Amino acid sequence: MPSYKRILILLFTVFIVFGCSKSNSNLISKDFKYEQNQEENQSILFALEYIKQGNKQEASQLFYNLYQTTLNDEYLLEYVRLNFSMREYKEVISIVDKNLENIKNSEDKILKIYALALIQTKNFDKAEMILNKLLKKYNTDSNKELLANIYLLKKDYVKAKEIFKQIYTNSLTSSSLLNLVDIMYSYLNEKQEAINYLESHLKLYGCTNLICSKLLGFYQEQNDIDGVISVLKKTYNSFKETGNDYTLQKVYKLLIYYLEKKDINEAISFLEESQADDEKLLSLYQTARKTDKALFLVKKLYEETGNIDYLAQIAMLEFEVAKDKKKVLKDVIKKFEDVLAVLDNHIYQNYLGYLLIDFDIDVKKGLTLVKKALEKAPNNFAYIDSLAWAQYKLGDCENAKINMKKVVDGVGLNDEEIINHWEKIKECSK
Repeated sequence: MPSYKRILILLFTVFIVFGCSKSNSNLISKDFKYEQNQEENQSILFALEYIKQGNKQEASQLFYNLYQTTLNDEYLLEYVRLNFSMREYKEVISIVDKNLENIKNSEDKILKIYALALIQTKNFDKAEMILNKLLKKYNTDSNKELLANIYLLKKDYVKAKEIFKQIYTNSLTSSSLLNLVDIMYSYLNEKQEAINYLESHLKLYGCTNLICSKLLGFYQEQNDIDGVISVLKKTYNSFKETGNDYTLQKVYKLLIYYLEKKDINEAISFLEESQADDEKLLSLYQTARKTDKALFLVKKLYEETGNIDYLAQIAMLEFEVAKDKKKVLKDVIKKFEDVLAVLDNHIYQNYLGYLLIDFDIDVKKGLTLVKKALEKAPNNFAYIDSLAWAQYKLGDCENAKINMKKVVDGVGLNDEEIINHWEKIKECSK
C-alpha cells in the first residue's frame, strides 16, 4: 500500500530492538552479563522465569530494582524493553527522562526504544531531536531509517526522501530502495524518477521478488504494458532458474495475458522461444490462423502423448490446409470416426456430420451425428446450420427454412457459407 503506514515499519524496528523471536525470553540479549553477586543472579533468574510465564510486569519490576541497586544500563534496557512491549510508553519516557544523563553502555538501544515510545505518543519533535542526537554518536542505517519514519509522520517527505536516499546509497538493499521509491512515487509526484531507480537496480542486481513486484505495480498503475511485459519476462526467467514452479505458473499466466492483450504474435514468439506451454501455443496458432504451424505442432503433441483429442484436431487442420478438399476427405473422415469411437464430443460429431452432409457422402448418417451434437449444445448456431443443410439435402425444405432462419436471425449474414445455405434453402421452400 502506497502510504506511510507501509513505509513506517515501526514494528520492524521494534523487532530489531527486541529480537525477531516471539519468545519473551529473547528480551534478554545473548551477551547479557550475569554478575558474580548471588543475590543479583537470583533476581535475574526470577525475572527470566516471570518472562517465561508471561508475567512481564513482575519481570520488569525486578529489572527496575536491579537497575536502582547497580545502575547497570543492561537492567534499564531490559526494563524499558518490557514496558515498551506492554505498551507502557509513558513509563518508558519517564524512566529514560530521569536517567538520561546516566545512560552510557546501552545508550544506542535505550534511546532507540525511547524514540519509539515518543513516536507512539505522537511526540514527534522530541523523537526527532533524540534521533539527531543519537546519530551524532551512532550513525547507523537503522537510526537513519527511524528518523526518516519520523519525517514521514510529520509529512516532511522531502527530508524523509533524502535520508532514505542516503540509506540506499550506502546499503543498496531492496528494503531501503522500496522506502525511497514509495515516497517519491506516492508523495512527491516523482513517478518516473521512482521507476528509473527501480529499473536501474533491476539491471544491476537482478529481479528480486520485492523489486520486480513494486516495479510491476507502478507499470500497471501507469498502464505501461511494455513495462509490465518486460518485468514479467524477467520475473519469469528468474523463477525458472530458481525452480519455484508455483510462482512461475502464476507469473506465466499473467505474462501471457498481457502479451495477448498487446499482440498475439508477440505471445506466440514468447511461447516459441520459451517452449513454456505447447497447448497454449497451439491455441494461439489457431486463433491467429497460423494453420500450417498449428498442424505441425498438433502432430508433434499427438506423437508425444497419444491423446486422441489431438487426432481430431489433426483431421480438422488437414482439411483446412488442403487445397483439394476431396483428396484428403477420406483420410479426414477416417480420423474422425476413430476419434468418435472413443470420444463423445459434440464438436467432432458436428464436424464429421457436416462433412458427410456437404459432400453428399452419407447425409442421413451426417444428420444423426449433428442431432447428437445438438443434444449437448441445442443453441449452437453452427450445429443448427448443419441441421438445416441436412434437411435441405433430404428435401425437407420447410424445416430447413425454419432452422436456417434461426441461424440468420442469430448471427446475421456475414459468412459466405451461411449466405449460400440461406439462398438455396429459400429457393427450395418456394
